[in-house]
Amino acid sequence: MTDTKHSTLQAIDSQRRVRVTAPARLHMGFIDLDGSLGRRFGGVGAPLNEIATVVTLQAAPRLSAEGPDAERAAGYAEKLCAALGVADHLHICVLQAIPGHVGLGSGTQLALAVATAVNSLYGLDLNLADIVRLTGRGARSGIGIAAFQQGGLIVDGGCGADTVIPPVVVRLPMPAAWRFLLVFDESGTGLHGVSEVAAFQALPPFPAVLSAHLCHLLIMRGLPALVENDIGLFGSVITELQMTVGDHFAPAQGGRFTSPAVAEVLAWLERQGAVGMGQSSWGPTGFCLVDGAEPAAALLQAAQQRFAGRLGVRLMLATCRNNGAELVTLD
Repeated sequence: MTDTKHSTLQAIDSQRRVRVTAPARLHMGFIDLDGSLGRRFGGVGAPLNEIATVVTLQAAPRLSAEGPDAERAAGYAEKLCAALGVADHLHICVLQAIPGHVGLGSGTQLALAVATAVNSLYGLDLNLADIVRLTGRGARSGIGIAAFQQGGLIVDGGCGADTVIPPVVVRLPMPAAWRFLLVFDESGTGLHGVSEVAAFQALPPFPAVLSAHLCHLLIMRGLPALVENDIGLFGSVITELQMTVGDHFAPAQGGRFTSPAVAEVLAWLERQGAVGMGQSSWGPTGFCLVDGAEPAAALLQAAQQRFAGRLGVRLMLATCRNNGAELVTLD
């Protein structure tokens, strides 16, 4: 779009308000960190129903923001409006925010939520590719973008030389009975920003033979197991993928898991029968899978009792969100 077109847009209706709900996502592992076949990264993940960023936007005399992550939301809006050539006379209310730097995709979801709201308020007709390019998201993983767009268990095809958005090559609904049991360590955060970039640069090469194995494992065992509702087999694939990639990242994050406390809780949960053990992105958030609402609730209660005295440890249940973000107009 050109600045000329932007300058002819009508002023925003001062009574119109839009709300965007953007789900948190679990990044369950990369597939090819070095791109030995020409496409780097690739990964698997899923959004969650229970954790989300929710923002509202409306016209205002000047740019202002309130709520958790308000400063970051205002920064996204200011940069976006400047790039689009529209006034940033907006009020942003962050009603709730995904916790930052714990492996749940908070930055991507907030940026996409703000951009989607600005797009709607100004009637810009931007598509997702436009929004991603303007916000600079998806440099490595397409899981957060796909989670925002469509939900479900997602496999992205990584980044080629000219990739803007890593393409979704598989999208499947997750069985409704499956539950994620999330393990948080609220005493710390995962790598992010400059430290994350430096960590990627310092990692040793990822063996092509391991990438080939992980691809075969996911496509020929994990995804068919998901379709056939075999949580045990699907979980074993996720655990192996996580162990392989976690060991590769160990020099940067201090071990297979960023948080020793999360590692201890996950090991205990696995002994109780949970499957699909892993860490989302750089963590420290860990996750596992349990089949059925009642068994999951019982395991959650047992884990909470077992680790009641562990400083910073918090647990909760979550479900896969099988649809994307929600945009609502509030008149």
